[in-house]
Amino acid sequence: MTDPTDEPESAAQIRRTALYLTLAQVPEGKVVSYGQLAELAGLGRAARWVGRTLSQLPSDSKLPWHRVLGANGRISLPVGSPSGDEQRARLRMEGISVLNNRVDIQRHGWRPVEHSG
Repeated sequence: MTDPTDEPESAAQIRRTALYLTLAQVPEGKVVSYGQLAELAGLGRAARWVGRTLSQLPSDSKLPWHRVLGANGRISLPVGSPSGDEQRARLRMEGISVLNNRVDIQRHGWRPVEHSG
């Protein structure tokens, strides 16, 4: 039997690491959609996978999960749920206005600078 700690990183671990490293770069006061985060992390059209993966983060995670929203700036977590209330509170603390369970993506959306050449 081989020692599993000797195995190279699994594809799932590599995908998660790419996601976490990209999410960690989203600055305070900015938001990103699940789909945009997947694309920026090099994961293609994996918006649902991003949502599932973020939902499994430990409660003490330092990653800014609250800055990730559904399409068109919609907050995916239910109103009145503990995690939904926490997300709205964290966004407001960063100066992001939440109106009708949405954030203005034009105003608060993160647009990382693309480097060329």
